[in-house]
Amino acid sequence: MYIARIAQNIVDPAQAILGYQELITEEVREAGPSDALPDLERILSAARELNTLIKRLLDIETPESGNAPSLDRLLRHDLRTPLNAILGYSEMLIEDFADTLPARLLEDVSKVIRESRNLLAQIDETLDGSPPDADQEFQPKFDGTIAADLARTMATRSSAVTERAGRILIVDDTASNRDLLSRRLRRDGHTVVAASSGEEAIRIFDQQEFDLVLADILMPDMNGIELLGQLKSDRHFREIPVVMISGLKDDDAVARCIEAGAEDYLRKPINPVLFKARIAACLERRSWRTREKQYLAQIEFEKERANALLHAILPKQVVKRLADGEEVIADRIDMVTIIFADIVNFTEFAARTPAAALVRRLGDLFSRFDELADQYGIEKIKTIGDAYMAASGLLDPRLDHAVAGVAFAKALLAEMSGRVDDGSALTLRIGIHSGPVIAGLIGRKRFVYDVWGNTVNVASRMESCGAPGQIQISQATFDAIGEGRMPARREIINIRGIGRCTTYLLE
Repeated sequence: MYIARIAQNIVDPAQAILGYQELITEEVREAGPSDALPDLERILSAARELNTLIKRLLDIETPESGNAPSLDRLLRHDLRTPLNAILGYSEMLIEDFADTLPARLLEDVSKVIRESRNLLAQIDETLDGSPPDADQEFQPKFDGTIAADLARTMATRSSAVTERAGRILIVDDTASNRDLLSRRLRRDGHTVVAASSGEEAIRIFDQQEFDLVLADILMPDMNGIELLGQLKSDRHFREIPVVMISGLKDDDAVARCIEAGAEDYLRKPINPVLFKARIAACLERRSWRTREKQYLAQIEFEKERANALLHAILPKQVVKRLADGEEVIADRIDMVTIIFADIVNFTEFAARTPAAALVRRLGDLFSRFDELADQYGIEKIKTIGDAYMAASGLLDPRLDHAVAGVAFAKALLAEMSGRVDDGSALTLRIGIHSGPVIAGLIGRKRFVYDVWGNTVNVASRMESCGAPGQIQISQATFDAIGEGRMPARREIINIRGIGRCTTYLLE
């Protein structure tokens, strides 16, 4: 009874499809147009294949004999392959030859399409086990007002999807499916490449780039879900959207595809209008994702550039503290060494030097000072006109802060002695003092990390009371150097605002 019910539902529509198609093909062979014959032959071949499959179905014994899986596959998948070809080529035939085929033949082609869709409905009815009209009397009537509103919305709403051409890979083991999909996509302006298996698709991916993949689910060797899994597990291909296509009416299969990363799921036979809309939507989403990645990359680039600029302005420790949420950066450091280096007679030099040349030379000089500061582990504080201020042991406390500060000062003098860029030699006067300071970040515009306290004032006085080409240090710095003190000449001088002080001119 099970086989008889199936036969009753699908044999007659299949024979009607073949009969109509034979008549259409014979008439076109005799009267033309000859350009329509290739598609008609494809439809006729698919109709014959459909009837052969149904004959095989009639030869299958009842499911209780152990042939249920074979019967299920034949109904769910195998019959849909020729039906998909019949519907696809028939629809394209009407699109391509609506103006050249006689009206009678166009009507016969439409009958083939109707019978094919009826046959699909009968197959679904057989698999579902309930006639299509069983619950019809219980279906609520669709509200006319809602329908009218929907119609107005669809008529007035502009399409949100902009049609764009893309590179699309079709993966299907059935030649007619590949051909139909390729022709529809090329008609819409897309570039199409077809593969007959998952393995071939993987090889093609190694050579070409694509915007979208259309993959059949039921294929030998590697099925569509396995292919999808491979693509999504590869970082080079995981961003490419994949649309799964199958004749399976199985929610579990759809769920598995979506869980594995599929962009969409289309069921065979494919409605051409729905197919075009979904392909356009997938390509549009792909385009938006690509633009989003570009915007994110640009944001990251700007963020890195801003971060680099911030690091050029502030010490890295201060930048980190700001990033961690500190709003007030202020510290008291018990012992640091402050260095002031001032260019002697710079005012007179500036008066006789063109502006561009002056700025270039000062910029080159201070850039080299910055490099030396990094080399000796010294923190640059700021430049004040032609003066360079730095600190040793400020942000990274160190016991040898005085030794490092003096070594840095000697490196500055050596740098100056080797520079005679335009025939005008410049000389530095350097002063150093060690002691406690307060350090912090101030300002909202053109903010600066600075240090304050008597130690800064004394270091500045050491510089201003020093001698050109020499380094003058205070008693505190001399004591901080400790054993192995370098040669120095001790002096007692009267410093404005401080009084009599013991200083040392390093030799």
